[in-house]
Amino acid sequence: MGDILIAGKELPESLELAVSFTKQNRNVFMSIRTDGELSTLEASDMIDACLWNKGSAISARSFLIQGESKLKELDNYLFYFDALYFASKFEYDRTDNISMASDTMINSFQFLANELLFRLEQRKDPVTVTFMVKTYPSKFDILHAGSKALNTVPASNIVNSAQEAFIALAQNFATLVQEKQYLSVSLVRCDPSNEYYNNEEYIAAWISQNLEALKNSKNRQSAKNAATWVKVGSKISGFSLFK
Repeated sequence: MGDILIAGKELPESLELAVSFTKQNRNVFMSIRTDGELSTLEASDMIDACLWNKGSAISARSFLIQGESKLKELDNYLFYFDALYFASKFEYDRTDNISMASDTMINSFQFLANELLFRLEQRKDPVTVTFMVKTYPSKFDILHAGSKALNTVPASNIVNSAQEAFIALAQNFATLVQEKQYLSVSLVRCDPSNEYYNNEEYIAAWISQNLEALKNSKNRQSAKNAATWVKVGSKISGFSLFK
């Protein structure tokens, strides 16, 4: 199994996700909140990390380069938008939150996607890019859900806007498989109604097996197939999780 670079989830909060990927025999590289913090975590040698300034294209490039240098079999990239986490971090629509929120949830993914495409075009090695969105309802969603969402606190406007921006980025990125023979893309969605919504270990295992299925597929991925969202937990041909 190939190694994986994870963007959008950060240590130490996302240690469970990182450890879950190592259980799938994948080395992991991701960002970390503060320099030197990795040494204080009870983390496996299979996990490495660096700082990433979300509002900088240069930092995005450095993040990718460091990932390439640390992971010798890097052929998987995971862009993970966790709206549940972001909804707790950017709970209110305050003017002084907008710049940081935009850098964290929108600009960071845009910068990274652009820099990644540039580096992949240089190397042309086969890779798979997964866009994973863990959705969270907006005020509008809750209004139309009626009594089913009475006890749900809605996401702020900036979080909901960022969620839609991520979905648009993922869908448009997926169409690139038509012109880039080295690229495979997987769009993965996990809504609050999904039984695995709060199970990061299962999510990591499912994504890992989905990556293997794409890698071993004998058929060239079409743009239409790449741009189709699949749900966490849906059947993957040839695999059965947690037998």
